[in-house]
This record gives sequence, structure tokens and C-alpha cells, in this order.
Amino acid sequence: MACAWHGVILLSVTVVVLSSDDIKIKCGKDSVEVTWPLSEALAQEPSRLFLGNCHASSYSRLDAGGGVATFHYRLTDCLFKRRFTGSKMIFENQLTHRPQAKIKSPALSFPIKCVYERPDGLESPYLKPVGDIKGHGGLVFVMGLLNKDLNGPALSNSFPFGSFIPIWFAVEQEAHQPLILLLEECLASTSPHLGPESQTYPVITNKGCLVDSVTGHSKFHPRTDSSSILLLLQTFRFAVGEDVFIHCKLLAWDPKDLNESKKACHYNKELGGWEHLDDPFQNGLCRCCDSTCRKRKRRELEFEPQGLVQNAVLGPLIITEALDQVDHDAS
Repeated sequence: MACAWHGVILLSVTVVVLSSDDIKIKCGKDSVEVTWPLSEALAQEPSRLFLGNCHASSYSRLDAGGGVATFHYRLTDCLFKRRFTGSKMIFENQLTHRPQAKIKSPALSFPIKCVYERPDGLESPYLKPVGDIKGHGGLVFVMGLLNKDLNGPALSNSFPFGSFIPIWFAVEQEAHQPLILLLEECLASTSPHLGPESQTYPVITNKGCLVDSVTGHSKFHPRTDSSSILLLLQTFRFAVGEDVFIHCKLLAWDPKDLNESKKACHYNKELGGWEHLDDPFQNGLCRCCDSTCRKRKRRELEFEPQGLVQNAVLGPLIITEALDQVDHDAS
């Protein structure tokens, strides 16, 4: 099957089938259409069928029994994950049957994958390398500031009080197995080097809880791929007019092993509760953000996959007092 992504040829589509009835996938330049033939049992509850977090776009019963569910969505919807491997750009998702609203794992799950040639020039020149770990598949961690349109490097390190600082984190995985990037903790400080007497302001604590989203409006931007994360940090009154440095602990982790100590959560004021960035069905992992998120027991840790951690510092940043004193993205 060959489709175009802005002139780029689709290389392959991979799908796992449940039975002899094929699940059909059609990848367009910016969307995907999945057709799922349903058994009689699955046809009884079409509302429990999902592509990512999206319900079927259409559903029809068949006279012979069973039915057909069709999912037609953009690749930027439904929690599609984008990642890069060498010259390939890959979009991945899961087609699932969830018979219970709060079930931890789906009853049925089928991986959906579209593989494209990586478009020329699709790089991240605004990302600042903050460290690399050799001997583990060649991981390179990066961190940097984006402009207000989120499409290029910030041209200024000054931000007026009340505005947002877009901070981009990523891990270049090269030959390593696919990993998800998490932020264990982040804090602001007036010093590039933390010490006992350093002034600090907590941003992310408790193993991935964006605590600044409770009192302010900071939030995680929806992911474009599992190997990066975008934090929209609302400026605060801490150290207004002084140099501010953002200290973070980045973690590359097995995406199949998210738990209370390995997560990304922010507070959704509209819902009045904590929300999981990557999977709303796992919001339960965020409940501990109001108390203490426990580490796994020693016996469990013996069988836990190992992640790779990198400390990073970004700055100096300057938070100004008045909104009209500085242009967020001066040109």
C-alpha cells in the first residue's frame, strides 16, 4: 500500500488480526481509516471499541450477523504517538475492546502502525543537548525553549509574568528499544547549581506530578511522540527580574510499565482532578499526586525494567513584571 505524506511515500502498514477477517487500514497524508469487522459478541457493544481514546466514527450491523466499525481520524487525534527511527517516521496506536469503563487493561488489543519516510529537514535545531548516555543504545537527552507558536526556537529568554514558557524535552533513541520520556521532577532556582541554601520553586514533584498546574495554569501539551514531552510552564512571581534556572530529572522508560512512580500527570481544573498525559484510562496512577506516590517494593524492583536518568538545567530565564515590557517572541 502506498500513500503520500506531503509528497513522502508510505513504506508499510503493520497490523495484527484477531481472526481470519482482516482489519483494514488505509493511511492518508494526514489521517488514517481503520475498518474492523466485528463478531456478534463485539457487535453488541460498539461503544466499548476504541482507536486510542476515540470511538468509532461509524458503525453498522450486518444482516448475516456481527457488524463493522470504522475509525477515520487525523494522525494528530486519538493519542497517536509519533516517533523517529533513523530515516523513518512512525505513527502508532492501539485498536482496543474495553468491556469495562475503568478496566486497567483492554480485553483485546491490536497495534496499528504507519511507517513513512522521515521528511527532509524535520529536525529539532532549537533543542539543546543536555547530556548523553553511551553504551545504552546511544541515548542523547535534549532540552530547549520553543517560540509561542511551538514551531521553532525561542528568540528571547525573557518572559512576562503570566505568560507561558514552552520547554521541550526529548531523548534521541537511535538503536535503543522504544522508550517513553518522563519528567520525574523539575524545580526553578536562582542558581545553575543546586545547594542547601538555593532558593527553589517546585514545578514537578512526587514522581511526575505537575504541581504548578494546581495553583497556576501550567500543563503538558499533548504528545506528538513518546520520545519527547512539551511543558507549558506559566511564569510565576518567584525571582521576578532575576536569572532563573529550570532543573529537571529526565527519565527514559519502558512505555509498557507505567506506574505511580513512572508517569506524567497534570491537574485538569475543568474536570476537578488529576489527568494522565498519555492515557486517560490510567488516570488512577495520578491519584497519589495529592499525597505521596510510593516507590515499588524491593521485591517488585527486582523484576522492574531499568530506566535511564539524566539531570538537566535550562537557563538563565528572566521573568519580567509587566506584560508590556517585553515581547515574548521578539523579532
